Amino acid sequence: MKAILVQPDKALTWSDVPDPIVGDEDVLVEIHCAALNRADLMQRDGDYPPPAGCPEWMGLEISGVVAKMGKIAEEKSNYKIGDEVCALLGGGGYAEYVTVKYDMLMPVPKGRSLVEASAMPEAYATAYLNLFIEGKAKAGDTLLMHAGASGLASVVIPMAKAFGLRVITTVLSDEIAEKIKPLGADLVVNTKKENIAEVLKAQLEAGTPVDIAIDCLGGSFMGGCLPYLSHGARWIMIAALAGQITEIDLKNIYVRNVRIIGSTLRSRTPAFKAELLAMLVRDVWPKVEAGMMKPSIYKVLPITDAEEAHAILQRGENVGKVVLQVK
Repeated sequence: MKAILVQPDKALTWSDVPDPIVGDEDVLVEIHCAALNRADLMQRDGDYPPPAGCPEWMGLEISGVVAKMGKIAEEKSNYKIGDEVCALLGGGGYAEYVTVKYDMLMPVPKGRSLVEASAMPEAYATAYLNLFIEGKAKAGDTLLMHAGASGLASVVIPMAKAFGLRVITTVLSDEIAEKIKPLGADLVVNTKKENIAEVLKAQLEAGTPVDIAIDCLGGSFMGGCLPYLSHGARWIMIAALAGQITEIDLKNIYVRNVRIIGSTLRSRTPAFKAELLAMLVRDVWPKVEAGMMKPSIYKVLPITDAEEAHAILQRGENVGKVVLQVK
């Protein structure tokens, strides 16, 4: 089969690689689509290696068709050859085929295409993990979701709204603010014009403080925001794209019981991920099928245009997910 390999000069090539070996607990999926994530860019640069046992090539979320099943996978799952599925991977999605342990598969939600389904596993699992497991979100809470134009925000914001949360998000221009209006955020803050800490202070004074923040930016302003959260608020760090250093008033943290939580999905155990995916199918898929939320697709490109797909993410031009079509 073929897969996208990273060459020594960081170029991407569609190259021949060995066919996957199907173990007893594995399902062989013929990949139709693979969605991009910023983790792919980090892996390409050598900063985010795949977990042990995963293919060396990139790709965390895919959709496709069941092509073959191991004996235990056949016995323990409800899948059969020909079923349309999507999957969360440790890596290996930029390819024609991949083997997936049966409990890491999910059905494609009714009414959604394989393109849309490929954009769901990693992003939806990350959103659910940080909203409901780490963030303890409940209806009526206020969420701050940074980087409102990101692929993750395109999932987190509609998911939070579907479960009854109020959402504040940040962008870098009025043009981007206009583009993300369909996501349904209650307040969009252009941080080129407004200081986000001052906005949060005003929210606190108005009696509508932030209860949960999902922060992929970090940087110097992060610490400045912490005094203006609700008592017992959860600030969840998932990346530090704006800088790894900040200054924090520690007294504010313990007096007001603010939790600072570091969170990544890729480092979780397979058993945890399998349980998380089961929660997604149980809690979120019905809302997707009811039309309350759907993945936001920015562009679909052929797998051989992986270089251009990565460039779109590197330029930060996408609002929603970029998807590579394999078949």
